[in-house]
Formats: sequence, structure tokens, C-alpha cells
Amino acid sequence: MTISRRTVLGAGLAAPLLASPLLSRPAAAQRANGILRFGLSAFPPNLQPWVSTGASAGTVKMLTHRSLVTYDSKGELRGELAESWAIDGSGAWVFKLRQGCLFHNGEPVTAEDVKWSIEQIAGEKSTAYMRSQFQGIERVEIPDPRSIRIITKEPQATLPTWFANYNTFIIWRNSTANEPIGAGPFRLAGQERGSSLSLVAFDKFYKPGFPKLKGIKFIVYADENLRNAALQSGDVDMIEYVPWQSMAAVEADQRLKLDTVEGPFMDVLFNGSKPPFNDARVRRAVAHAVKRDDIVKVAFFGRGKPLEGLPIVEGTPWYDKELAHGWNYDPARAKALLTEAGYAGGFQTTLLSTAQFGMHKDTAEVVQQHLAAIGIQCELQLPDWSTRVSRGSRGQYDMAIHGVSADNNDPDGLTVVLDTSLSPTHGRSFKVDVPRTVAALAKGRGEFDQAKRVEIYKEMQRAALEEVPLVGLAWREQGYGMDKGVKGFTNLPGALTTSSGGMLEETFFG
Repeated sequence: MTISRRTVLGAGLAAPLLASPLLSRPAAAQRANGILRFGLSAFPPNLQPWVSTGASAGTVKMLTHRSLVTYDSKGELRGELAESWAIDGSGAWVFKLRQGCLFHNGEPVTAEDVKWSIEQIAGEKSTAYMRSQFQGIERVEIPDPRSIRIITKEPQATLPTWFANYNTFIIWRNSTANEPIGAGPFRLAGQERGSSLSLVAFDKFYKPGFPKLKGIKFIVYADENLRNAALQSGDVDMIEYVPWQSMAAVEADQRLKLDTVEGPFMDVLFNGSKPPFNDARVRRAVAHAVKRDDIVKVAFFGRGKPLEGLPIVEGTPWYDKELAHGWNYDPARAKALLTEAGYAGGFQTTLLSTAQFGMHKDTAEVVQQHLAAIGIQCELQLPDWSTRVSRGSRGQYDMAIHGVSADNNDPDGLTVVLDTSLSPTHGRSFKVDVPRTVAALAKGRGEFDQAKRVEIYKEMQRAALEEVPLVGLAWREQGYGMDKGVKGFTNLPGALTTSSGGMLEETFFG
């Protein structure tokens, strides 16, 4: 396998940029102003509070909005607009609102705002990422001005985590579609379409002393080598998605530090609305055709590990060694499955990815090569990220490469990638029928006994290995690079790393 062109770019493109006067080290006065310059990997397609458009958009939204709960630096749920939550005697979830929380227009956060936001997310015409989950809510009651009582159609053990998702925020109930008003630690002060966004601290944020920064300037570097060069030159203070081929250089730079975790993963998605990928045998053939070690080497420069099953973290109660290798590399098995499905001679298809992120493009190229070896000839399609998101949500593809994290570190956090009965989104297979997997997820979600949940989720893994709602490819390390003067930031553990942008509330210069 040949290392990708990204290696050459990383070595040849960054060097002249480091010497460029355009990337000169910032004056100390800029840092004294308390403005963090953050290198963002993509300009958000939109900042709608309930629509999923990727982790970069999520980073901005987490800072301008707030929900009932969020995650602390250890990855545990903590109260946000709600100070407490519990199940009452009848099985309803009751949240108690924190006093003193204000929206950016100065209006107080009320139970009516929470009820309205939930109803908007669950609405029949909603395009919200969590719409299907929220349609499991039967009704929302307001027992008193500071209490919200959520009655679900079925028991929901994991409901509080719904509100920690970075596409589930509480906004002012009189907001307009084009101007959602949130209650986050920062407010949007301006943007240059496609290039930058500026946030300023909200002076009435409910936490005294927070945010610790006076503002954040998000500067978009869609090219990962330019983004890394900007960090190394001092043109920005911090970047997301440190390129894997550049991680060692960041670690070796005495002025910089690298914070990585393993939790995100790469996968293959399918359009199950038409042949051939409406046949689980064809999807299983894809699963057995790919040699994952090549993806780890080529796309992630060894900073990851093969993923031959569902993305269940080793060492957790849900992990099973045998199930974790249920989609092992076995091209002979892949060819036999194709023959069984009626495609002994293979077929032509398309593989959607994006050239904007090297990890997506390089992963797609490896998958393309291995599928060709079993007779599946793929035409690569590599649009920009916004187009990739749009086409994925509309089902305008045959197969697609995606990089994602679960919503959280509980197996129910995989619902967003495995439950293909949910509303279409770019990070989930389109109209793939996996009834046993979906049923097992629902069963686990409704079970409060931990031992029973462990067995249910192993049952779910067995179902998914046969039904193939996606094909796991590789775990990857995900890193933030920053100047050593940047303090207080935490890269959240495991699947929560893509929610780490919320930690910028606690970030400061020291």
C-alpha cells in the first residue's frame, strides 16, 4: 500500500508557510486581550441549534447555547440549565431549573422555554437531529415555574443524555428560525462567510467567573496542512483535528502541546433504498473485504487501531472479544457472500467521501482498493464537506465513508449511527433495514438494571454483525494542538471528544 499524497503535502507545503510573514508570531498584546484564536477545520454549513452539520459547527454551537445538562472534564453528566434531575414514582423524568440563567437578550430561562424547545425538536416538520428520539416523549408538564416533567411513551433510562448532545439546546421560545437566541457563555459577534467567526463573552452568563476568555476568533483552515502550519507559526493559539502525520512534530515542539484521545472511528455507510446494498449479504461482503491495518497506517499514520466490529470500547462491560472481530478481514468470505447474493462477477458502484478532510479521502482510497480486489469497482466522489453533508442526508450516494463518534460512552450513544429508522442524516446509513439491531437498542434504552443492559447490548452486537447498519473500519486518535500558554482545556474521553469544544468555556491563558 502506498502512503498517501498527504504525506508529501505535510512535508512540502508547511515549511514555506512557516517562514511566511503572513504567519508571524502574534504580539503579546493580542493574548493580553483574552481573545483565543482557534483554527477550525470547516466553516459551519449553518448554526441551527438542533440540526447536525458536523463537529466544527457543534463546537461553535456549544459555546453560544446551553441545554439542561452537559459533560464535565471527566465525561460525566453535570447540570447546566438544570441543577438536578431524577425519575419520579411514576417513571417520569423531572428536571429542576437553575435560578439566574439568562438568554442573550436578557430574558430568563423558564420551564416554558424548555417545553417549547422540546416540542419544536419533536415536531412533525422538524429537521432536528434528535427528532425521532424526542417523538418518544408523550408530553411535557410544568408542575411549577422551575420544574419540567417529561413523560415518555416507553421507559427511557438514558433520556438525560439526550440533552447533552450538541444538537439539543434550549433556546428562547420567541426565537425566529433565522435568529435562535441561546444562553451560552459566548454570543456570536460577527462572521466572514467561509473564513471566520467571532464570539464575545456573554457578561450575564450564570456561572460567576466564566467564561474565562473575553472572546474566541474561529479562523477556518479547511486544508489541514495550513491549519497545522498556522499553529506551528503562532498565527493561532489552538487547532482542532491535528493532522495525524503532524502529531509527532507538535509533540516535539517545545512551545506546543498535543492532547489526544481514542474514541472517534471511521466507517462505511450504505444506501439501502435500492440494490445492491439493500441486501445484508452484500454489506457483509464489504465488511469482510477491507484490511483495516492499511487504513490505520495510511490515513492515521499508526495513531489508531483496526475496528472489525461495532465501536464498543475495549475494557468496558459491553465489550466482547469474539464479537469485536466479527467482521475480520476475509476476502474469500467476502467473495462467497457476493456469489450467494447473486453478484459473483462483482458490480460497479460509487463511494462518496470528501477531499476536505484527508482522513476521509485516504480511508476512501484504501476501501476502494480492497473492494476492487473482490470485484466491487467504486468510483470515488470527493466533494467539499458541505456537499458531502447535503448528499448524505438526502441519500444521494451508494456507499459513503464517514468519520464520527458515538453521542456518548454508553452503548445507547451508538443509536445515532446504528438506528436507521431515525430521521435521515449524513452520518447514518440511508434506508437500511436492520430491525433486530433497532429492537435491541430500544430494549437496552428501556432497561435500568446494569447487568441486564450488558446482555442486551451483546445481543445488539450479534444482530448488527448480521444486519450491517454500517461497517466499522478503524478507531482513530483525535487531537487538539495548542500553545503551552493555553490552560484549562480538556479533550473529553472516548466518544465525547467531539464535544470537547464546550470546554473552551473553561479555557484561559496562563
